[in-house]
Amino acid sequence: MKKELPHFEISHIYGGNQDWFSDITLRMGGCAAVTACDSCIYFDRFFGTHLYPFDPKHITRKEYTRFAGMMKPYLHPRWTGIDRLELFIDGFMEYIGNTDGAALTMKGISAFEPAEQAAQAVTEQIDSGYPIPFLNLHHRDPNFRDYDWHWFLLNGYERWEDTLMVKAVTYGSWRWLDFHALWNTGREPKGGMILYSLNV
Repeated sequence: MKKELPHFEISHIYGGNQDWFSDITLRMGGCAAVTACDSCIYFDRFFGTHLYPFDPKHITRKEYTRFAGMMKPYLHPRWTGIDRLELFIDGFMEYIGNTDGAALTMKGISAFEPAEQAAQAVTEQIDSGYPIPFLNLHHRDPNFRDYDWHWFLLNGYERWEDTLMVKAVTYGSWRWLDFHALWNTGREPKGGMILYSLNV
């Protein structure tokens, strides 16, 4: 079974990219802000919320980078990064509370939870139309080095037999990853993921 959520493009780029930012702190440590920004645009485009302050149907790089600057006070880069799920939830919920936006709620699932429970949550979320903010901290597998200490979105899955592949979105591109391998980092501290719920 395969399910992929729609996404958006900016100048033919798949979603936002923190490499665009002139602000050095956002460029180096703005992955949580990008994840929140992409989520806002997604919910505006496909659920009719009002979280993005510009036109979500016609997104420009200039407006996207301005939006990231607006998100920065809520998910500002720091020495250890947004390294806990509750930091993301608290910051993003504060931003939402300051908009006329949406009844969007969030719940964290720690990577200490069993992989099968997390995998079930992934498929349920994406089947419901919700992308998933994911936090990977340190990982023993060098295949995940591009995702080290990094926030990104999951917006698709494909399951066959005992394997669950997930579509990871970051830096304006996407890649399919083995979910169980991604979840079982073999290192501490651990990250996890955020589950969205929207009352429409």
